[in-house]
Amino acid sequence: MRLIKRLDIFILKNFLTLFAGTFCISQFVVMMQFLWKYINELVGKGLSFDVYAKFFFYAGETLVPMALPLAILLASLISFGNMGERLELLAIKASGISLLRTLRPLIILNLLFALASFHFQNKIVPEAQENLMQLLYSMRQKSPELDIPEGAFYDGIENINIYVNKKNKETGMLYDVIIYNMQDGVNKAHIILSDSAKMETSADKTHLVLHLYQGEQFENLQSDALQAKNVPYRRETFVEKHFIIDFDSNFNMADNESVTGSAFTKNMNKLTHDIDSMEAYYDSLSLVYTKEMEQNTLNIPHKARLSDYDSLAIANMSDATRKQLDKEEKAYHALMSADAPKSEISIDSLLGSLEPQGKQRVFASAMQRATFQAMDAEYKSALMESGNRDIRVHWIRYWEKITMSLACLLFFFIGAPLGAIIRKGGLGFPVVVAVIVFIVYYIINTFGTKVGREGSIPVVLGMWFSTLMLAPLGVFFTVKSNNDSAVFNMDAYVSLWRKLLGIRQKRYISKKEVIIYDPNYVEMAEVLGQLSEQSQAYLDALPHSSMFGYVGYIFRYWLSKNEDVDAENVNLLLEYTVECLSNSRDRQILHLLNDYPVMDTHSFRFYRRRKKDLKAIIQTSDTIKNYIYDKILSVQ
Repeated sequence: MRLIKRLDIFILKNFLTLFAGTFCISQFVVMMQFLWKYINELVGKGLSFDVYAKFFFYAGETLVPMALPLAILLASLISFGNMGERLELLAIKASGISLLRTLRPLIILNLLFALASFHFQNKIVPEAQENLMQLLYSMRQKSPELDIPEGAFYDGIENINIYVNKKNKETGMLYDVIIYNMQDGVNKAHIILSDSAKMETSADKTHLVLHLYQGEQFENLQSDALQAKNVPYRRETFVEKHFIIDFDSNFNMADNESVTGSAFTKNMNKLTHDIDSMEAYYDSLSLVYTKEMEQNTLNIPHKARLSDYDSLAIANMSDATRKQLDKEEKAYHALMSADAPKSEISIDSLLGSLEPQGKQRVFASAMQRATFQAMDAEYKSALMESGNRDIRVHWIRYWEKITMSLACLLFFFIGAPLGAIIRKGGLGFPVVVAVIVFIVYYIINTFGTKVGREGSIPVVLGMWFSTLMLAPLGVFFTVKSNNDSAVFNMDAYVSLWRKLLGIRQKRYISKKEVIIYDPNYVEMAEVLGQLSEQSQAYLDALPHSSMFGYVGYIFRYWLSKNEDVDAENVNLLLEYTVECLSNSRDRQILHLLNDYPVMDTHSFRFYRRRKKDLKAIIQTSDTIKNYIYDKILSVQ
């Protein structure tokens, strides 16, 4: 019992030591990925050090749940790879302790990691995400740091374009300056040309003050000056001019009301509450929209076209005009109503009684109403889709807290058995394997999240898709490692593929360095004769190359319980002959032995090739037997 406790301490010490380093590496990797995503928000705005510190701190908190599974995967791979490479796992198994018993302290530890990750995502990450989104929004509102280049227009100031031909960095003077001031609109642009200028910021950092020297100013005097043939403008020549521009370079924290509604900033209780509220709201909204569409689209309101005119206009109408409008009214209602009884209203007769202009007005009015109803339906459909998408996003954040927590256990059951199987430690091969596994998980998880957010599949299935895909892999590695199976034995896989594809190895027999017993050539000549006779008898018993013969061979193979006794006997005698004659000192015999095929006695798929093999065995056996009689026994 004491040995077991010491073993647990030893396992935990190795794992936690590596986990501390791998977590820092994983956190750094995901932080760099996040940094490249928001690099444009950070560079060139003159932000203070405390703003950068808050940004990295909040970003680090939000990325801990993603870095933790990767760190566990790396630590488990490296720790068990080191123990396998140093034969420590072999010593543990030799003492009668199974792999699952060895993993027990780490299973408990990673279960605690999963619970801690869930608590961290539910309590700390939403607050950090809210602070980070508020900070990012404030950084986007921050004006960029003023750095006017030479020989190019600078548009970093709103409605102002500045061109500087040359700058003196020591004195801050600008030479050959052109300023396009479009604060009053493009048509009333102010153009300022100046030989030199100097720029400085006001004390409160909310304005830029330009001191212009020796220049001219041009201003359009008409709003439609671009379309006029003669453009009136005002020209001003100055020796010194001061120009003030609004440019707030201070960092102002935005209000958090703009980010509080995001699903990223809510815990599970808030998510479930908001999901219930949104589902109830959009369900009721769907009923309202359905009733409105039934009333406005399917039921045509009884609106008389004559009511569009005032009483004086109706009194002045002729009887023909009044009758024409009444016909158009009936034709319009008949055209728009799908439920109109054909016995009461005939659309063809009504439209036929109208004049061409009346028909055109009826069709135009119907088309206008149909277009309006289609646009209204599209708007309501988009509104409902937006609401349903928001609900799905909330469900995604809800299930993400659970799946990312379980990823800690999932990656441990992949990394630890895999490290015990590959038995390679360090930061080489284990890191490559860990990165590949994590990338596969990330791709599957991203795909599931995307299709779930779009509504192509249920959100629950999309969020659990990566876990369901990799969980069998963890079970497979755990079982194989516990049973000491050679999962990464390439020779076994090559042999399997050769067997499936029917690819055989060729014999390679060479002269031995040390030969203890020379073969008895008299006895081997008799054995070769027996091998040739047995092969010929088996060859004669095989069916002909026809469909009926092949079917009969398969039927006989099944009746013999998948055992071909004749083929086994021929193969045993063949291997005995090769083993005995491989001790020969004669190079010609060794060369002829390589002509013997390697028989496949456990497959009926290649019976035609078996015929070819039997012919090769007969021919080679006769050749070796004749050589023994002519070259060896004759000399003796």
